[in-house]
Amino acid sequence: MTSSTLIHGYEVVIGFETHAQLATRSKIFSRASTAFGAEPNTQACAVDLALPGTLPVMNRAAVECAIKLGLALGSHIAPMSIFARKNYFYPDLPKGYQISQYEIPVVQGGEVVFYVGEAKKTVRLVRAHLEEDAGKSLHEEFHGMSGIDLNRAGTPLLEIVTEPDMRSTEEAVAYAKELHKIVTWIGICDGNMQEGSFRCDANVSVRKPGQPLGTRREIKNLNSFKFMQQAIDYEIRWQIEQLEDGHAIQQATVLFDPATGETRAMRTKEDAADYRYFPDPDLPPLYISEQWIEEQRAPMPELPRAMAARFVAEYGLPEYDASTLTQSPAMAAYFEAVARACGQPKLASNWIMGEVSRRLNAEEIDIAQSPVAAAQLAALIARIADGTLSNSAARQVFDALWKGEGSDVDALIEAKGLKQVNDTGALEQIIAEVIAANPDNVAQFKAGKDKAFNALVGQVMKASKGKANPQQVNALLRAKLGG
Repeated sequence: MTSSTLIHGYEVVIGFETHAQLATRSKIFSRASTAFGAEPNTQACAVDLALPGTLPVMNRAAVECAIKLGLALGSHIAPMSIFARKNYFYPDLPKGYQISQYEIPVVQGGEVVFYVGEAKKTVRLVRAHLEEDAGKSLHEEFHGMSGIDLNRAGTPLLEIVTEPDMRSTEEAVAYAKELHKIVTWIGICDGNMQEGSFRCDANVSVRKPGQPLGTRREIKNLNSFKFMQQAIDYEIRWQIEQLEDGHAIQQATVLFDPATGETRAMRTKEDAADYRYFPDPDLPPLYISEQWIEEQRAPMPELPRAMAARFVAEYGLPEYDASTLTQSPAMAAYFEAVARACGQPKLASNWIMGEVSRRLNAEEIDIAQSPVAAAQLAALIARIADGTLSNSAARQVFDALWKGEGSDVDALIEAKGLKQVNDTGALEQIIAEVIAANPDNVAQFKAGKDKAFNALVGQVMKASKGKANPQQVNALLRAKLGG
């Protein structure tokens, strides 16, 4: 499914609302801890429990996280924003309302740029607003009863809302991965999806091309990229089937069940009016000065997009390579260390995006845990570049490095007898013997059959035990055959 593909004549429209838990030690309006994994209700203080007489106090660190996100996404950071009460009644919300932002959020606009394959895509952001998390209802552990854990109540969140700019599941997942990369890169969120630190809600609708937007259904709390793809794919199929059968789509909030691979309606989707937003009388407006913004800008790391642009300019990489290599600070640092040491940035990119990434994915480890150090990969690439190693031989050396069979590239080349034959005299002798032994292939090549030439190259490589330089073999063989 691509951005230009229609599914049974329908266009897919997807927008996202993402809740990023901010990396603060205490909650957004109280001093209670945000540490994960504590016993239920041991990290909920009087403010979180909404006991009478308690008042919220804004966490400065949470505001600074919002400023950093705004800077990273090219957003407008509001000099003045307002907190509001979002009213709804649920057992895990002791106040009967959630403190959020509505009419004037702290971060406004901005964009996220990413790649789907080699196609560049930009998703516009509507806003990112500060709010507190609710508690958690527990249903499975109490033999038919439900329990309430208020440890999460008051945990600081940034809700990041997009325009409905995505047109396929692939784009939606790529957007979520890019946003995840940004919030972890700048250090405002640990990105742990299993612990609920990064949760995505996908608004999905379908329509005939050129028609108004269809009725959306919101898939709540997608906490893995795999489930995100499965959930959106199922929801798209379900909505199209409903419309094709003559049924209208009802706006709703749905949940994805990984066990069945299906979404199911949880409740009718509320609109803003249902929450009766009004300014929170206990919290004054939030004022952010230019000085405060600049104080947050100063220690910001080089951002992924800027780093990717530098890789294109400094190393001559294609944009796709540069974007892929800036998936994490560790990946980018690894690439730069390899490229600078071997002086072959494109080869370094090819190896890291290819063999290195394949091994990391297979073993489900991060590049920081790679058994092959940047210096070792650089030494290997240098030996490819100077003609010492063929590509196939280089893969054998890489395999040995990965398995810990040795640490010195040159010693492994010597021990395994993998040094490429570049001696013209030796190669000409092998070629002469191959030509003499394969008169039929020689005749076929001279009759215009290129496959015969490839067969002769194969024989030369076999005779050299794979050590001959393939480019040199091709040139010498053509010269010898007069081709």
